[in-house]
Amino acid sequence: MLEHFTDETAAKAIESGKTVVIDFWAEWCGPCLKLGPVVEELAEKYGDKAIIGKLNVDENDEISSTYRVRNIPTVLFFKDGERVDRSVGFVKFADLESILVKYL
Repeated sequence: MLEHFTDETAAKAIESGKTVVIDFWAEWCGPCLKLGPVVEELAEKYGDKAIIGKLNVDENDEISSTYRVRNIPTVLFFKDGERVDRSVGFVKFADLESILVKYL
C-alpha cells in the first residue's frame, strides 16, 4: 500500500527501523507526475516488506530540509533509521527496484 506521508508520519516511519522509501514530489513537477505510477507499482509489489510512500514537498518541508532534498523527484531509501541510498530524477521501475531489494 502506498503511504501519503506528512513530515510527522515520515519521521515515524524512518524511526521504525524498517526499510522505508519516500518519493519527494510536487504537483507542479512533470517528472514527479511521471514517477508517481512507478512508485505506486513499487508499493504494490513490496508494500508488505517495506514502507513506501510519497511526500509533497510543498506541504511538508521539514523532512526534505533535514535530508537536503534540493531537486525533485528524489526518492530516498532508509534502513534502520538511516538514509542508505537515493535516486534523483525520473527512473524506471527496475532502477528503483534494484536499489530497494538491496535493503530488504
